[in-house]
Amino acid sequence: MKIELLKGDITKVAVDAIVNAANSSLLGGGGVDGAIHRRGGKAILEACQKIRNTQGKCKIGEAVITTAGNLDANYVIHTVGPIYNGGEKERKEKDLLANCYTNALHLAVKHSVKTIAFPNISTGTYRFPKDKAAKIAIATVQNFENINEIEKVLFVCFDEENYNLYKEILKS
Repeated sequence: MKIELLKGDITKVAVDAIVNAANSSLLGGGGVDGAIHRRGGKAILEACQKIRNTQGKCKIGEAVITTAGNLDANYVIHTVGPIYNGGEKERKEKDLLANCYTNALHLAVKHSVKTIAFPNISTGTYRFPKDKAAKIAIATVQNFENINEIEKVLFVCFDEENYNLYKEILKS
């Protein structure tokens, strides 16, 4: 398994699956979530609505899979990251963030995904410290039990700060 790093727009990446940093409603929002829904088109929203009608909202740390609509991918894996508050809850928030990556990878393996692109989950509006989130993301992917079933994991950083953090961690 190869880990690669890219600075850019995750909606323009050609992979088997793009991971969406979704909110629990699964109905689109701001940031990565909004960009994926806008570019992917109504097929993604319709698939998310079907999931909502079947199981309700997506819980923090969990993941669901849909079509990728107009994106250059086969699937979108939607996962809901934790809102960071730190303090006494930090350990639980770190575990929930790790679960986002683990559950997305489990869905990827289940659907024979060979290439997957992750955004920087929870580091925007959800305020997870970027350095902590990057360490969790990379460690979780590297330690995933079935990682040999995935050929390439791509971390797509929209901003320079995340890109540089990932680059430093991956170097060491």
